[in-house]
Amino acid sequence: MLTLDYSNCLSDRVGSHGIDPDQLAAGGESAASLAALTKRLATSRTQPGGWERWRELHRDPMRSEHLGAIKPLAERLRARTDNLVVLGIGGSALGNIALQGALNPATHNLLPDGKRNGPRMFVVDNVDPAYFGGVLDYLQSVDPKLERTLFNVVSKSGETAETAAQFMVIRDLLKKHGRKGADHVVAVTDPAKGTMRQICNAEGYTTLPVPDGVGGRFSVLSPVGLFSAAMCGIDIDGLLDGAASMDEPTAREDFRRNPAAMIAFLLVELGTRKGKVNHVMMPYANNLYLLADWFRQLWAESLGKKNDVQGDTVYAGFTPIKALGTTDQHSQVQLYREGPNDKVFCLLEVDTPGFSKSDIIIPTGLGVEAIKYLEGKSMAVLLNAEKRATEYALLESQRPNFTIRFPKIDAYHVGQFIFLWEMVTAYAGLMLNIDAYDQPAVELGKQATFGLMGRPGYEKHLKAVNNALAPTSHMIGS
Repeated sequence: MLTLDYSNCLSDRVGSHGIDPDQLAAGGESAASLAALTKRLATSRTQPGGWERWRELHRDPMRSEHLGAIKPLAERLRARTDNLVVLGIGGSALGNIALQGALNPATHNLLPDGKRNGPRMFVVDNVDPAYFGGVLDYLQSVDPKLERTLFNVVSKSGETAETAAQFMVIRDLLKKHGRKGADHVVAVTDPAKGTMRQICNAEGYTTLPVPDGVGGRFSVLSPVGLFSAAMCGIDIDGLLDGAASMDEPTAREDFRRNPAAMIAFLLVELGTRKGKVNHVMMPYANNLYLLADWFRQLWAESLGKKNDVQGDTVYAGFTPIKALGTTDQHSQVQLYREGPNDKVFCLLEVDTPGFSKSDIIIPTGLGVEAIKYLEGKSMAVLLNAEKRATEYALLESQRPNFTIRFPKIDAYHVGQFIFLWEMVTAYAGLMLNIDAYDQPAVELGKQATFGLMGRPGYEKHLKAVNNALAPTSHMIGS
């Protein structure tokens, strides 16, 4: 199991910047409050039509339904696919990127055919033409007629401008090369309705479902994230097994034995009572770095809300930040130790034996006294010494921090981590008294984009944008 060490968030370690250990006492106000929230979550989980169906993804019948569709499809397509391109944005992309980054080597796409654990994988999560065009140019250089290239379009509605634009480009490209879209497109979309569903039905595309009640940022353990993972040889059973193993611990009424409730309590309490409104996730393993990107969307979009559930203005939320150990010890820790004390740090650590298959021993014999202490040591030992040193340095500056420790990086423990943070987010939403499952502030930007791009019915948004951003004299140019 993952382990959580939160000692460095308590006042006996970080003084007035931490939480009084008495607040964690059994039978105290915090314990009673968290137990009540756990009971609420047990009830809301089973509400029909609710937005917590992500909590069922690792359980039957959803698990069997999804794996029963994904596994045979991936097995059939892998044999004739050298390149997999995921088209999506936000929750339709970040989970895919995180799983690939965590569970396949960074050099995956560089490995020759037969040596890779599946096809090359590209996740195109932006409409930057240089970026998208560069990927398409590369694909056509290695697969000129796109015979061995598969496009995985991920969009529940099909109307997200970025993904729709990408899809229209690749559909046209496939036609130009004489390829049948039905052989080269797998869409993950609404199983019954929406623009993408209509397109898929008309063009005969293979589809997988975006389950009802599973929002994008909670969808990584659904076909949204599992299909591309299966294509690239990731153990999707292990991911779901890991999530399942975290189910019981995150449902314990005693929050001192419930890692999700404890993390939520620490972060919300430190954020709202101690001014620690910036939450830094700092993995000490490159493979875990892109999970921090996934965390940033989960934390920001779920908790950043103007209004609470009663409609009162509260401006809730915290700013998620990612860093990488040891890299960012040399770029950010100066600020973290001597800048504003407005942060909580989540350090991710992998047990030294967890690196055993990839560990590197530092050679002996250089003969330079100043660095002789490194000789014969392993890179994993050095990495974890760096983590412990940073933990100590933060402690000396009274900066609250906690550690989540992985026994090793594999599908099982990544599945645990994902479900843990989804549950942390559910608890934090209840503690802040906000709706963690909507994202109303995202809609205005979408509507403004529709207006700017000439979509009928959005003319007022075009006018509003042009009025608000009318040219002024406050510009400096050549």
